[in-house]
Amino acid sequence: MSKVALITGGSRGIGEAISKKFASAGYNIIINFKQSVEKAQKLKMQLEKDFNIEVMLSQANLSKEKDIINMINECMKKFGKIDVLVNNAGIVIDKEFEDRTVEDWKNTLDVNLIAPFLLTKIVGKEMMKQKKGAIINISSTNGINTYYPSSVDYDASKSGLISLTYDSAVQYSPYVRVNCVAPGWVNTEMNKELEEDFIKSETEKILVKRFGEPEEIANVVVFLASDEASFINSAVIKVDGGWY
Repeated sequence: MSKVALITGGSRGIGEAISKKFASAGYNIIINFKQSVEKAQKLKMQLEKDFNIEVMLSQANLSKEKDIINMINECMKKFGKIDVLVNNAGIVIDKEFEDRTVEDWKNTLDVNLIAPFLLTKIVGKEMMKQKKGAIINISSTNGINTYYPSSVDYDASKSGLISLTYDSAVQYSPYVRVNCVAPGWVNTEMNKELEEDFIKSETEKILVKRFGEPEEIANVVVFLASDEASFINSAVIKVDGGWY
């Protein structure tokens, strides 16, 4: 019986690469998305055709607890289990430090931190019943060692996601492994809008002298979900090309 992976924000950017990688490994997958219906449907058709697996699409607003509960209920109804949860979905609000509001903070924390907690809490309970499972949180080097005042709420949410990783690994031991991947700069649609001079200066700080590709993050995520990573738990893995 094929394993099942739920990927939040799984229709674009790093999430899309993760969805493709799990599909290529033979997983049936649930792709959560918020708005891009056409893009999600196109991805579903492509993956089912290329890899002969089942893809379930789940449109949900992760800032709403009701949407999260409904999504997981639908997943369990269709597949009867979730073997892997990837908390990938996240938002970034572009504003200067002084312009940020309480509402900005709440919106960022709702999606980037509270949603992963709720998903982990509900899915983790199901995994404990199965006595097996893997949860991978997608944090960021912004939550570890890169500091940008213009993304203060995002950075705080990603630091919080690392703490959630550690605490969840304890909560769901010994059956569920909970790990975290912290990407650095990656070539995604979001980062293509950065100013050229900024991209150049940041690239100089990376030992391999380039931004990463979404597939390079996905490779680590799928490895952490696999039996080959069976002794890796409560770990945070930076995938940043050696940023310093």
